[in-house]
Amino acid sequence: MSTVVLAYSGGLDTSVAIRWIKEKYDLDVIALTIDVGNDRDLPAIAERARQIGAVKALIVDGRADFVRYFVWPALQAGAVYEGQYPLATALARPLIARLMVEVARAEGAVAVAHGCTGKGNDQVRFDVSINTLAPDLKIIAPVREWSMTRDNEIAYAAEQGIPISVTSASPYSVDQNLWGRSVECGILEDPWAEPPSDVYAWTVAPDGKTPQEPTYVEITFQNGIPVALNGEEVDGVTLIETLNKLAGEHGIGRIDHIENRLVGIKSREIYEAPSATILLAANQALESLTLSRDQARFKEIVAGEYARLIYNGQWYSALHQDLAAYVQSTQRFVSGVVRMKLYNGHSAVVGRKSEHSLYSHSLATYDTGDQFDHNAALGFIKLWGLPLTTQAQAQLLPSIGVEENLLKSSTIQLLDGKTK
Repeated sequence: MSTVVLAYSGGLDTSVAIRWIKEKYDLDVIALTIDVGNDRDLPAIAERARQIGAVKALIVDGRADFVRYFVWPALQAGAVYEGQYPLATALARPLIARLMVEVARAEGAVAVAHGCTGKGNDQVRFDVSINTLAPDLKIIAPVREWSMTRDNEIAYAAEQGIPISVTSASPYSVDQNLWGRSVECGILEDPWAEPPSDVYAWTVAPDGKTPQEPTYVEITFQNGIPVALNGEEVDGVTLIETLNKLAGEHGIGRIDHIENRLVGIKSREIYEAPSATILLAANQALESLTLSRDQARFKEIVAGEYARLIYNGQWYSALHQDLAAYVQSTQRFVSGVVRMKLYNGHSAVVGRKSEHSLYSHSLATYDTGDQFDHNAALGFIKLWGLPLTTQAQAQLLPSIGVEENLLKSSTIQLLDGKTK
């Protein structure tokens, strides 16, 4: 019998999908669970898949690849969607899609399947990635095809004897990996409602339950990639896990975001990203030392584009290759150490140093040793302001009068309709 490889998380949607795919398409299901730092009992998840009806349940450890090829490039880019979301779930999807295709090829499967809904972002990320990597594979998306609501799914699972951990009393949809944890559904769909305490799992509420004294941590970077904590070299997975725990104890990394989904709707998402919050700030602090003003300005533009392409499922695109080439170039000298202070829900950069620093104490200081040529500022100011002065004399002052121009700002003049 023909087979399909299902990206199996062990949650409600994919658990129901095992039985549904068999009934609807008459395909044997191979459940594929990818470990990207999900912090779950993976053997138990595999066993659950077999109990439901999967002919095979595979587990792949993708943590090292996830960090090296997806998280670190996004960190180097400074990719944060809409200024808030560190893109944890979005970053894992292209890796999972690639592994789905690899397993499908190895198993001789005719199709792949995922548990994405018809109004979420993940369906786009999976489908676009799979169609790019293996356009011949059929894509099955049960949740997108069936007409069941979430309550219907829970009822269906109960009727079919499918073991699930979701109940109507606890309706959250949770996805997590090393880089962050995403929570939606339930009361969170009301943007006015404060998130209940049970939404959070990685972070302590910063309301007196966090440590009474701050914690300081020194992060060493090499070419924009963190390689050591407090002077001790560690691998990427361990570094992220350590910071997640340390920052989480201080209540750092909680994000409550109304975001614009790719499919055109707004959604309310709760994120926990302790390590991402710290590392993104630390990387940016080191860049402030080592990038020129124009490099930093343009990289900010690239960071926004990079974040959008990740969010929009365009990881395997020529645009990504182009932007990645620029990002890698910017990180050539982003090496050094950043000291972070963690306390009561906040992280702050309190020190940074680099062998490639562009910061010159002799030029910056106002004390003895100042080597800045103050007289040069006069000529600079004159040349810098020359276009403004020329335009004002030729166009602005004759049209509205010198005295009025001095008394009123250009904004007020525009609002009053007095400019010509």
